[in-house]
Amino acid sequence: MNADDMILVSVDDHLVEPPDVFEGRLPARFVEAGPKVVRTDEGSDVWTFNGSVIPNIGLNAVAGRPREEYGVEPTAFEEMRPGCYDVHERVRDMNAGGVLGSMCFPSFPGFSGRLFAAAQDKDLALAVTRAYNDWHIEEWCGAYPGRFIPMGLPILWDAELCAAEVRRNAARGCHSLTFTENPATLGYPSFHDTYWDPVWKALSDTGTVLSIHLGSSGKLSVTASDAPIDVMITLQPMNICQAAADLLWSRVIKEFPGLRIALSEGGTGWIPYFLDRIDRTYEMHHLWTGQNFGGKMPSEIFRERFLTCFIADPVGVKLRHDIGIDNISWECDYPHSDSSWPSAAEELAAVTAGVPDDEINKITFENACRWYSFDPFAHLPREKSTVGALRAAAAGHDVSVRSFDQGRFEKQIGVHALDLARNATA
Repeated sequence: MNADDMILVSVDDHLVEPPDVFEGRLPARFVEAGPKVVRTDEGSDVWTFNGSVIPNIGLNAVAGRPREEYGVEPTAFEEMRPGCYDVHERVRDMNAGGVLGSMCFPSFPGFSGRLFAAAQDKDLALAVTRAYNDWHIEEWCGAYPGRFIPMGLPILWDAELCAAEVRRNAARGCHSLTFTENPATLGYPSFHDTYWDPVWKALSDTGTVLSIHLGSSGKLSVTASDAPIDVMITLQPMNICQAAADLLWSRVIKEFPGLRIALSEGGTGWIPYFLDRIDRTYEMHHLWTGQNFGGKMPSEIFRERFLTCFIADPVGVKLRHDIGIDNISWECDYPHSDSSWPSAAEELAAVTAGVPDDEINKITFENACRWYSFDPFAHLPREKSTVGALRAAAAGHDVSVRSFDQGRFEKQIGVHALDLARNATA
């Protein structure tokens, strides 16, 4: 399929929250304690909340910058491409890249909202979490109906409140809940604990997908503190592999048959081996471990219940039928460092060369729309939703690669650049 004829819906992008997220959305008694953007003496824009200072991590906002600058932190809003944090500019960038739809994970709260959950005042934490969800659904996604797949933050410290929030958001058309890949790492009960049962039921009842992004537990796989950062970047999919195994073998899969899980930014090339391994594990050990999938093999359950995604994964594309053509989706990862925006369509066309059009359509948009109850064509006709049509609508929009003045960063960052990069959760 020619790149211009593709329809692209990305199930994994990111937004950098603008400073006005909470304006007018918090009860008066929480306004002073709520999250705020502060300009430091060095000229950095940082979020402050609950005693924490959260910088805008450079690898999370490098769209439009030369690759040789990826390790330098653009810590002020003016040092980022406006599409990182301005929804109007984001849609212009989406059009210029030929991307019809996008699901945007959060940045400063952490992918699973762990920053808010850590607040000692749980009334404040609840108010902030709900305010964020209101802003994301009403203002970010609501500004351009049919262009964004809404996503809610969880309430990690209270499963009953979390379930209620899932239902509140689903009533507004939000069918994705971002969640941690390992709640036990954050000090909460594991996936295997009945604590989370109200959440699993709410997700099942409302057709909301449990969207698990790598790094959402705040930890990434790394071999040693002094290992090159390339080691961590290479091992990132291992976090998703661990989450998949944890959930697949859990009682959750058996007791909540309506629960569906998305594995975000983990790639797909590893999945055929993973499926072989879980089937082998079942055959050799289920008689003594007690695993029972009702006459099905674990690989069948995986294909029914788990959505996978990739940016550019030639091995995964070759092995797409071993993975399951109905549970593979595409991601752009804008504005992170793995993204190929604005030429992602061309990259994808090269990777899928020779793949039948009907299979490409499943990967590029049909599976995502089905899993997330997303219907972009209710707002934009299909003929105007292709890469070519969207780019034509964005004619003249500047997508050139730009550098920026690094002068002040030489003093500000120094030896801390590597540490900050290691803390960037993909």
